[in-house]
Amino acid sequence: MTENIGFVGLGIMGQGMAHNLLKAGFPLTVWNRTAGKMEPLLAAGAKAGRDPADVAAQSDMVLVCVSDTPDVEAVILGQEQGIIQGAKAGSLVIDCSTISPLATRKLATALAEKGVAMLDAPVSGGSEGAAKGTLSIMVGGEAADFERAQPVFQAIGKKITHVGPIGAGQTVKLVNQILVVGNCLAMCEALLFAQAGGVDLTKTLEAVSAGAAGSWMLSNRGPQILQRDWRPGFTIDLQQKDIRLVLDAADALGVPLPGTALIFQLYRTLQAQGLGSEGNHALVKALEHLAGFEIEAAGE
Repeated sequence: MTENIGFVGLGIMGQGMAHNLLKAGFPLTVWNRTAGKMEPLLAAGAKAGRDPADVAAQSDMVLVCVSDTPDVEAVILGQEQGIIQGAKAGSLVIDCSTISPLATRKLATALAEKGVAMLDAPVSGGSEGAAKGTLSIMVGGEAADFERAQPVFQAIGKKITHVGPIGAGQTVKLVNQILVVGNCLAMCEALLFAQAGGVDLTKTLEAVSAGAAGSWMLSNRGPQILQRDWRPGFTIDLQQKDIRLVLDAADALGVPLPGTALIFQLYRTLQAQGLGSEGNHALVKALEHLAGFEIEAAGE
């Protein structure tokens, strides 16, 4: 039997994910703080919920994809309109946001007291992956709940991994983000060096992408840098929020992350310039400022 699905949070990631659930044939009820973002989904066949509690009341599973820990806490635990107020016993909440692992465990405990299960299932793959249904999904929670959610995960993602108990998904997502920003900095430094060295940047990118230096970041964001295309697959502001979560967790664990901390400071300089809504690959602008020149592909 097809379960009724709710979706709360229709931003840069949630929009594509919700569309893919509709394409897979799930009955879908949606809500977003900015109501206008619901319109494309309503036109495609979704129903509108009045608030997160109403979405939960109409759903067997509710997916959440919002920006930060306080946002998730508000839409799940909100006194009058939170998911917890409308969710039926036996239903399942799946949080696809990237938030604190500690906060995730507290949310799961609160939901469990109402007979509601929870999975933390943060995603990676940018807006492209959300639109194409090819996201990587790292899931924490009970194995039975993971199996129940498989049809939903398969509609929105390609690589779906149960990584451990509740909160483990968020921890693995933070591992992911350390790698993402580290790859981004390496890409930006390499392209800056190539520019200074006078080689053809397009051919350089082609030469190194297929070898040991290749990465998703290089293949997807390198060409954007050469084109000076700062449209976000993931914004600087959201990336910076994730790095803050990484550094907070690392501090609690006593783990030194000097490279990640440096990148946090570089992004901060871009935020101070009002560039927080640009793509995370605009990290290169901080290095260009230090170097005194910009990257340009030949013929630009």
